[in-house]
Amino acid sequence: MPASRPILQLVIAALAAGACVARMGSGIPRPVPAAWAPQSSGTSASLRGLSAVSRSVVWASGSGGAYLRTVDGGSTWRADTIPGATHLDFRDVQGISANTAYLLSAGEGPLSRIYKTNDGGRSWNLQFLNEHPRGFFDGMAFWDADNGIAFSDPVDGRFLVITTSDGGMSWRPVAPESIPPALPGEAAFAASGTGIVVQGQNNVWFGTGGGAVARVFRSSDRGRTWTVASTPMPAGNSAGIFSLAFRDERNGVAVGGDYLKPGDARNNVLVTRDGGQTWGLPGGTPPAGYRSAVAYLPGAPTLIAVGTTGSDYSADGGVNWVRMDSVAYNSVSVAPGSGAGWAVGPRGRIGRFTGTITARR
Repeated sequence: MPASRPILQLVIAALAAGACVARMGSGIPRPVPAAWAPQSSGTSASLRGLSAVSRSVVWASGSGGAYLRTVDGGSTWRADTIPGATHLDFRDVQGISANTAYLLSAGEGPLSRIYKTNDGGRSWNLQFLNEHPRGFFDGMAFWDADNGIAFSDPVDGRFLVITTSDGGMSWRPVAPESIPPALPGEAAFAASGTGIVVQGQNNVWFGTGGGAVARVFRSSDRGRTWTVASTPMPAGNSAGIFSLAFRDERNGVAVGGDYLKPGDARNNVLVTRDGGQTWGLPGGTPPAGYRSAVAYLPGAPTLIAVGTTGSDYSADGGVNWVRMDSVAYNSVSVAPGSGAGWAVGPRGRIGRFTGTITARR
């Protein structure tokens, strides 16, 4: 029977191939779920500032005067502190390139400062020192390497806004009368540096809480003049809008809640379709609790939000949200023109975004 063995082997091989084809054709492979892949930061600082410049270059910042930089997509991070600034809490960072970045510290009076490096963090120059005893800077944003804006809680009844057009060599206050008066108790939150956001060449928005109503201030001329819109998000001493993101000049999202009630998911997300003139509750499934930062993935109405009770994503412009995990993060940033994103949190936590976000059917 030796001659029959090759035929038998061919039959077995054919059956195996058919079974393989059947398995392969039984359904479309499922995408890898969205998640955060942990990275080693080399620090135990509480991280709140985050700026993804590209797929390779990312800056981060936090407590104890800490700042971090990676130039290889997070495979390695270099953590350090600014000499003489270990008492500062850098709540915001704006990366321009692998060599250039700005840091903003939050705190009352002179604890609010802006530093800049042009050599990858080897040296830092103090560019701005807040001289208002009641001033408390919450965040900053840049349209480009030279033009930026930062804002503080109200001083003498109005939010304090400063701008630069020369790469931070000079910071000039916006005329107070150009900014609508603040409500009693109204303030902003220095939770992630994303309470202020810019878009295009001239647009800027910042969100508030603290008072009776959460509001969004808007300027279309780089901060020279402002309007303000009330929103339906609950506000109070620990509640309001914590983060804003805009896909274009008309479509934006705001997230927040009450950081003292981190599991409360009521009315914690807003959407606008008219450039921030009006804001409404989207009416879908909200993020699963208080969220301190939100960011768009480029090229799609897809968003990621993070907070102390976990992360969520939305594939429909902020209407419906799906929970990713329950790990605490404070801020999220996505590199322009790419899907490369990172999140930072307490005790030096850093995660890189992995997986795929798809709409649920």
